[in-house]
Amino acid sequence: MNKFKMFVLKAKSLIIPILICLFTLFLIVFSNGNLSAAKKGLSLWANSVVPSLLPFFIATELLGYTNIISILGKLLNKFMRPLFNVPGEGSFPFIMGIISGYPVGAKIVSDFKNQGLCTNIEAERLIAFTNNSGPLFIVGTVGIGLFKDTKTGILLLITHILACITVGILFRWWKSGRNKRSCLFSETSCKSPSRISLSNLGEVLANSIMNSISTIFLIGGFVVLFSVVISILNNSGILNLFVNLISPLSNVFGISDKYLKGIITGLIELTNGVCNIALIANKNISTNIIICSFLLGFGGISVALQVLSITSKNGISIKPYLIGKLLQGTFAAIYTYIFLNTFCFLNLNL
Repeated sequence: MNKFKMFVLKAKSLIIPILICLFTLFLIVFSNGNLSAAKKGLSLWANSVVPSLLPFFIATELLGYTNIISILGKLLNKFMRPLFNVPGEGSFPFIMGIISGYPVGAKIVSDFKNQGLCTNIEAERLIAFTNNSGPLFIVGTVGIGLFKDTKTGILLLITHILACITVGILFRWWKSGRNKRSCLFSETSCKSPSRISLSNLGEVLANSIMNSISTIFLIGGFVVLFSVVISILNNSGILNLFVNLISPLSNVFGISDKYLKGIITGLIELTNGVCNIALIANKNISTNIIICSFLLGFGGISVALQVLSITSKNGISIKPYLIGKLLQGTFAAIYTYIFLNTFCFLNLNL
């Protein structure tokens, strides 16, 4: 028995090195496809991610040097505490997470933890529902760009927001028995940044831009990496193998095989998966919309690793985030199904 345990432990310790070695090997074997995928990922980052997220990162950094967070905390504490069991200041990552996109909400929650504006448990609650896909991507890219219909984009945005609120309410009981404040909102106990003024405007602006650029380059690395990973999975046939393995299970839930590849891709990387699903020719287009709604709510492993890279530095567990995103994707799909079957003008089925 001891020898078996030792074997299992050694096998576990070798998994990651083996995967990295295989990844390196596949980079060489499928170099042509990988190069094309990396270029597409880099183009996506430069043309879509940077213009849409960098201004929001800089804005949130600058707002951290003002008193807007404390103002929101006082105004909205009577709503945030009963609904989500988090301080009123949690309204800031909630609002910014909705209007900006992944992973702005996670970045703000991580900053809150560093500044002592929330406890570790409150940060875990916040991280579960404040990191969301933005309206520019949902309405612009998915609704108008992919489905060629503004109403679909607005529907996906509404159900996305409803789902994240639902998850936030459910997570108000997350570790509720251990919710002791470790930091009161006083200047001596919290690491709040210095207030912005004319005398330090240049320094504050420079710090905000540098922090934002660091985060945006981190995201760019993940976008390019996972574009290459998906290319490798396609070219090596591993993705098709997954499809064949999952096919019997999907038939039980009534999901057609033609959606499986897009779903698996979307679970790995959101943008590629949503594009694949939206472009599947189907008279029952509501199925495509519902699946995209789930993927938008979940966000994908790529985004989860982006969040982990941000939150792991200050001890915020990734577990509530993963549970929250699975729930959010499920609720978003359910709400989308209800809306499509309740309001006839939203249904695009032929």
